[in-house]
Amino acid sequence: MAQVIGALTSSHIPSIGSALASGPQRESRWQPFLESCAPVRQWLEAQQPDIAVVLYNDHGLNFFLDNLPTFAVGAAFDYSAQDEGWGVPSFPPWRGYPELSWHLIESLVEQEFDIATCQEMAVDHAFINPLRLFWPDESPLKVRTIPVAINTVQFPLPRPARCYALGKAIGHAIAAWPTHEKVVVIGTGGLSHRPGSEQESVSSTSFNDRCMEALQDNPECLARLSMADLLREAGAQGAEIIMWLAARGALHGKVSKIHSSYPTPISNTTVGLLALANG
Repeated sequence: MAQVIGALTSSHIPSIGSALASGPQRESRWQPFLESCAPVRQWLEAQQPDIAVVLYNDHGLNFFLDNLPTFAVGAAFDYSAQDEGWGVPSFPPWRGYPELSWHLIESLVEQEFDIATCQEMAVDHAFINPLRLFWPDESPLKVRTIPVAINTVQFPLPRPARCYALGKAIGHAIAAWPTHEKVVVIGTGGLSHRPGSEQESVSSTSFNDRCMEALQDNPECLARLSMADLLREAGAQGAEIIMWLAARGALHGKVSKIHSSYPTPISNTTVGLLALANG
């Protein structure tokens, strides 16, 4: 059976793409975060996963306020990378895995999750940037991908507990896939950030610290938060932490930390990274 070997979580702010594209000419403030990815890349090189299930939030490429599902799973042969105006270079399509996508969709529906199915899907910075951070030298990426979009834009948003349960259901579905393929589940977004608000420059350091610790040792305490609690502590866009929580839900039993990083905030977003191995 297929195996979830780990969960990787990372911020996905658009400027990560610009920083990666700038190479040696990038601003020095990016170095601590970009260098913090090295241990995760080394682990990926050693493990050689076959599949990445990417939990992210769509930023208007596929869904807008008039048509925005709570959960959507891609079931395409490939996913086109589209730039939203941040100057990120174009990339070849990201390879899909429609057979596993349909298995995942059917399993999630069987587990009482109502899923939007996307046989055509474009992907934005929330999907692209973490993959480029973890596999910077591969284009096209060898790993096959399955995008899972979670609504963090239009209320009502799914509760943290629901997203944690979604991750568990994804882990259950992958464990029932009759191959020996290795899977990493990637949650993108977060941590606390409030762009466009009067508290735009405020970083919820205490919440971020508690969140990083709880994701490893006690994810249930995060799952018990209401969405109002989460928005109050982390800001409106801090709701993106539900993708991290969903990724953590895909792991079972005892987990071990591969690496974590929480450097100085970049721009108006608290940038973090956490990698956990299953078992």
